[in-house]
Amino acid sequence: MKINIYYGGRGLMDDPTQYVIKKMQEVLEELHVTVERFNLYELKNNIPTLPQTIKTADGIILASTVEWYGIGGYMHQFLDACWLYGDKEKIAKTYMCPVVMSTTYGEREGKLTLAEAWEILGGLPSSGICGYIADTSLLEENEDYNKIIEKKAENLYRTINQRMASFPASNQAVKQMVSITKNIDLTPQESEQLSHYAADDSYVKRQKQDIQELTSMFRDLMGSNEQEEQGEEFIKEFRDHFVPKPGFKAIYKIQVEGKRKPLIIEVNGAVNNYYYGNVENPDVEIQISRETMDDIIYARMTFQRAFMGGAMKMKGDFKILRTLDQIFAFMEKTL
Repeated sequence: MKINIYYGGRGLMDDPTQYVIKKMQEVLEELHVTVERFNLYELKNNIPTLPQTIKTADGIILASTVEWYGIGGYMHQFLDACWLYGDKEKIAKTYMCPVVMSTTYGEREGKLTLAEAWEILGGLPSSGICGYIADTSLLEENEDYNKIIEKKAENLYRTINQRMASFPASNQAVKQMVSITKNIDLTPQESEQLSHYAADDSYVKRQKQDIQELTSMFRDLMGSNEQEEQGEEFIKEFRDHFVPKPGFKAIYKIQVEGKRKPLIIEVNGAVNNYYYGNVENPDVEIQISRETMDDIIYARMTFQRAFMGGAMKMKGDFKILRTLDQIFAFMEKTL
């Protein structure tokens, strides 16, 4: 017979739970039971792989300490791993004895939590131990307490050895009706890799960076396709309607709704340059809808009128904005 002990406390020297499971281990070994102990605080990076160790056990002890509220995070992680990666068929044949000692309030609730969790997983229940112990020395000096621990260990051995039956629990029936979680068929090696990656912060950060880079790459590819299709949009119209103004120099940044990048217009006397991109410190920044832009190009509107009517937003020098209607004479050339 083999029994695994999963200890979910923090490993403190004065933890009463450690004393209880050590005493239980001594009794079980006297009964020629092979006992293997797993300290979850030491194996926190490998917790997702630990449900695999249940396969070789006839019974298990889930031991935790209530230090302030509840059974603690390590034990919760282990139970989560049992739900996600555990062999449900093997769990259904495995007895579990809960051990919960408390240095504050809540040992009964902790024991009930472990028992209910194991039953929902489909496992077999066994009588457990719970108690409030403020000082571990009280356990060591009290013979009655030690007899209780020894008796519980013997009962666990007897329960497993005789394969004692138990009535079905309602939470098992509910689990069978409503559970949609499927077993994840992983080998121990795959689970070990999973736990390594899940616990490796640098790996997780690297994966996030890779995802961001891929997202940026695909966005750029989509943007380059869009630029190939629409890269010359509006540029030809501005170039065809350009009227040079000697000595005038300005940079316009026009963000058209739906375009990834703004249209940059650089004017220096008779020289003009158009492109989609970005520029620092433009003289005028414009935000405009595609519909309003079409109205201006087809001489149904001017930039100044669009701004005054609220169809366009601008930031910068208003005089330079007014000049935009003069150096791009859409109205005059249309007429």
